[in-house]
Amino acid sequence: MADVVVDPGVPPEDAQLLRESRRVLIKMRHGWVPEPRRSASGLRARRIASLGGVAFFGLLMGVGFLGRGLGLLLLVLLGIPLMIVLFIRSDLAEEDDDEEDYEREVYEQLRWYEGRYVLPDDLDESSARILGRAQRAIAAVTGSRVNAEGLLDDVRNAVMLPAQEWEIARLLAKLSALRTKHRETVSQGLTPEVEAVAAPLARALDSSEDAVLARVEALERYAANVADAERAYLAQHQIEELRGRLHQYEELVAETGADGFAVPELERLAEDADRLEQALRRSVSSAQEAFRYLDP
Repeated sequence: MADVVVDPGVPPEDAQLLRESRRVLIKMRHGWVPEPRRSASGLRARRIASLGGVAFFGLLMGVGFLGRGLGLLLLVLLGIPLMIVLFIRSDLAEEDDDEEDYEREVYEQLRWYEGRYVLPDDLDESSARILGRAQRAIAAVTGSRVNAEGLLDDVRNAVMLPAQEWEIARLLAKLSALRTKHRETVSQGLTPEVEAVAAPLARALDSSEDAVLARVEALERYAANVADAERAYLAQHQIEELRGRLHQYEELVAETGADGFAVPELERLAEDADRLEQALRRSVSSAQEAFRYLDP
């Protein structure tokens, strides 16, 4: 299953950012808001203070404590490693700042799209399986050669199939959330009066899942018809390749005197090509008919 399912109405660049930002989206879903941006002058001030501290330490050692020679030696032995540590800490702080800046930019761009994407975490186990079935059916259609060659309604596929995926994901997310809350309530134990109310509500959840599943099964039927058309398409092209070399076969069997054995097979080859062309037309027609059930 794809990491993030996005409403097709989201602009393409923002939709791509949504798909690439699952970790930030999960944090946002749990109420995370980035801290205000720290100023660059504050970072420079920390660096200056660190280097100033090292310099002051060295000055004290070199002048006021142990004498010039020994103080200089201790400055080299202690001051330089200290400076290295401070620079490393500064670099790590910069990396943290870069990560915070990236997450802040993502937050600013995507905070308006709550409710227009579905995360895997939004689905319970049953819903995740159903969405996976829908996505496999859609991938089978869009990845087929008959779709790429325009034998199907590729323009409508490009519009309708993402819309179907989004609608199925959106409904399953709502179903999962409500079903989780229902199970939490029921698990606490119910009085007979409440159980009489809870039972029909549980059936409503089941019937809603069945309705979404019916959409998915329609997609799978469409994908099955497309698979039939794909096989017919491939077979037709293979037959056409053989027919293109038919004169070479005829010439060979004539020269070898094998006419009585091979000619009927060659004639059957031509007949098979015609039948496969008709089968391809029927398969494409069946796929288009199945597609109409997906059209709202």
